This record gives sequence, structure tokens and C-alpha cells, in this order.
Amino acid sequence: MRKFGVIVSSDSCYNKTQEDLSGKAIVEFMEARGYELDRLVILPDERDMLSNELRKFVKDKTPLVLTTGGTGFSKRDVMPEATKDVIEREAMGIVEAMRMKSLEITSRAMLSRAVAGIAEDTLIINMPGSKKAVLESLDIIIDAVEHGLGILLGETGNCGRK
Repeated sequence: MRKFGVIVSSDSCYNKTQEDLSGKAIVEFMEARGYELDRLVILPDERDMLSNELRKFVKDKTPLVLTTGGTGFSKRDVMPEATKDVIEREAMGIVEAMRMKSLEITSRAMLSRAVAGIAEDTLIINMPGSKKAVLESLDIIIDAVEHGLGILLGETGNCGRK
């Protein structure tokens, strides 16, 4: 069973003025796919706190970290920057696929500044802050992400494919 982590970037969820729905939705989706939750962390929209938590997941060798929130245009939205502070290589196709497919649902998808990338043996993917958008995004990417994780972790080869 592969482990995953979740970071919710939200001042209001951190301050408990709003309930976290998107982080919980990620957990339910991933556990239904056979993944095991390492931990779910709710943090304020603070770049250093977010990047430090991402580094902890990398240090703990958590293979997949899914973030929700903090990817928009608000001055407090800093999840992409925190992620870029940690990743060594970008995985642009993942967020491009999410945006492309999400544009079929809403033109606001073009406002997402989400990024995805690899730090050591950890894949980090930023997702939107709403439960609905998170579930749509996971549906779009999960099969390819599972294959990519297999390659990243040396479990799956990609030689000899047609």
C-alpha cells in the first residue's frame, strides 16, 4: 500500500472559521484507491510554513503529496511558490491536464497557478481549494500519476513500449 500526504493551505480552515472539505475529499478518494494516509496537515497561507511541511514529507519519503488551496490570485495564495521552493524537477503535464480538462467545466480554471513536481522520491501536486474541483482533478490525473509514481520509485519500467 502506497502512502500519501495532504496539505490544506487555508487561513480560514487553519483558524477553524471554515471546515476543511477538500482535504477530507482527497483522503476519501485516495483511500478508496488503496492508498494509505501518512498525514493531513492544515496550515495557514504562509509560504515558509507550507514549504517546511513539504520538506518534512520529502524527508519522510512520502511518495505522493497532494495539496489543496492557495493556488489562485489572492495575495495570500502562495502554495505554488512554496512548492517551487522544494521541488527539483517540474511535472508540468499533470497540472496542464487538470487545467485543460477543467476548462471544459469552467473558464475560471485558467486562473489556477498550480504546479507539480518531484523532490527526491516525492511527487507533489497542487490542486484547487474546492471539494468539487479537487475530485474532478483527481479523476483526471490519477491513472497517469499512479504510473508516474511507479516509474519514480523504480517499480515500473517504461522501456519496450510501443
